[in-house]
Amino acid sequence: MRNFAIALAAATLVLGAGAGAVSAGEYEITVDRVGIDTGDFTRTGVGFNGASPGPVLRFREGEDVTIRVTNNLTESTSIHWHGLILPYQQDGVPGISYPGIPAGETFTYRFPIVQSGTYWFHSHTGFQEPDGAYGAIVIEPKEPEPYAWDREYVVQLADAHPHSGNRIMRNLKMMPDYYNRKQRTLFDFLGDAEDKGFGAALSDRKAWGDMRMMPTDIEDLQGFTPLINGKGPAQNWTGLFSPGERVRLRFINSSAMTYFDIRIPGLEMTVVQADGNEVQPVVVDEFRIAVAETFDVIVEPKDDRAYTIFAESMGRTAYGRGTLAPREGMASEVPALRQAPLLTMADMGMAHGEHGGMDGDMAHAAMGHEPPKPEAVDHSKMDHSAMGHDAPKPEAMDQSKMDHAAMGHDAPKPEAMDDSEMDHAAMGHGESEPLRGPDPFYAPGSGLKPEAADGGRFLSYADLKARAPLYPHRPATREIELELTGNMERYTWSINGVKYADAEPIRLQYGERVRFKFVNTTMMTHPMHLHGMWSILDNGSGEWNPIKHVISVAPGTTVYMETEVDAPGQWAFHCHLSYHADAGMFRKVIVEGGPPEEAADLAERERG
Repeated sequence: MRNFAIALAAATLVLGAGAGAVSAGEYEITVDRVGIDTGDFTRTGVGFNGASPGPVLRFREGEDVTIRVTNNLTESTSIHWHGLILPYQQDGVPGISYPGIPAGETFTYRFPIVQSGTYWFHSHTGFQEPDGAYGAIVIEPKEPEPYAWDREYVVQLADAHPHSGNRIMRNLKMMPDYYNRKQRTLFDFLGDAEDKGFGAALSDRKAWGDMRMMPTDIEDLQGFTPLINGKGPAQNWTGLFSPGERVRLRFINSSAMTYFDIRIPGLEMTVVQADGNEVQPVVVDEFRIAVAETFDVIVEPKDDRAYTIFAESMGRTAYGRGTLAPREGMASEVPALRQAPLLTMADMGMAHGEHGGMDGDMAHAAMGHEPPKPEAVDHSKMDHSAMGHDAPKPEAMDQSKMDHAAMGHDAPKPEAMDDSEMDHAAMGHGESEPLRGPDPFYAPGSGLKPEAADGGRFLSYADLKARAPLYPHRPATREIELELTGNMERYTWSINGVKYADAEPIRLQYGERVRFKFVNTTMMTHPMHLHGMWSILDNGSGEWNPIKHVISVAPGTTVYMETEVDAPGQWAFHCHLSYHADAGMFRKVIVEGGPPEEAADLAERERG
């Protein structure tokens, strides 16, 4: 084992992330009952090495790591290494990659580090992750990165709730709107009647009522306290800087259910990595981070003053707050929460005109009330008409039909970058939203489409371009359609109308390139996470499409991603909203073929 004292001191100087940083090589992690203090409430949760969040694990690309995890709980546990490319037996998903870690026992993970960037780790057992079992991973690259910074911080977000994960799930199953504290009232109706007229307001209210939905159904879970590195807004996590320094912020969204819109008033942010992979830098004023995503940004605070890191939930029900400051104890103004957005018929996939003209059958289709559909299918070999694919579907926005060239996606190809010579103007910074056109990753008319607080630039998936492709660009060998479905009344979530317990695995062949088509027919946004292999988001950039491990799919849209099937074994593929995954929006993926030894191991595992 390496010298922990030296490594800890060095890493703490660099990271200063609040949690204790440790060295790469060999690790000891315990899973424990811990106390969680958000400043709003205290509760007992689950943590690593006696704390929540757990330690910042710092690896180096090219080395092998050995991690011994000891379970001090009275129940089974696990650790999943989110976003890491590793042998499937080391992926840490009970029931798929291994049985889990029984109470009182130790499991040893061993795997090579074949990538660099910002990732995280968490329990994949029950609701231990929402209860606090998460930590950060920073992997240093073999080669120097093409941009410079003077210091860096992990900024790990979470949505701590006074209720345990098990209690939250029970409540959601009994009453899906149990945690919706933004339900519309008589006064809202009277306000709508004044704005739209009584008839239109009544028709709109009837339409939502027919769907057993409300325009405020954006966050399943409210009443939480956002945390930054384990600290609530009043506790104000602070990272120090000297004016003029470049500060790298490694944002990780470890929330169970909450998307955050991030801004630092007074500072521009240059996005340099998405989900651990380098992207061509883009300067923004604000960005949305889906559950389980990571974004690395560089900021340059030049003044001797404090800056607020403001993380506003997508539903505008809560905010996380941290501070960048030259000295401890400094603080800056905390912005007020913006007005809460409202879902529209576009988010329900029904932007067909006036609400009053809505067809009741279509409403139920959009809610996933259709009969179950076939499991993941190879469309190159199927009779679509026989499969009922001609049934009414929402007006999902198909990215493949967009004119990406017209959207300015033909950006210059990346070259080795000297960020001291960055031309921010060439990166489109300062371009107003109307000039950029509509965001192709939100349905036209969506109530969820984000806008920067002060009229600046909001990062879109369409802005992301890989700095260097990981794979040769080639056509996909087949397409698999995954319709994201659910039934809000029963709080069941599914894929193609089938929940995980009743679903057959998705089978892929080693060596093929598969194109996944996500059709979101629900009213919720889903962050889809494929384990073990990269997800190449098709945003129209061709060979420069960004490489990710989470693809966020907004309501009423169709989004494509491609995967080079290069990892044999059994993998998880699921929505990363904890309660959606548990309720059934989850699949096992089996990659068949590959190197003989691994294929034989997989065959034996399948035989049981």
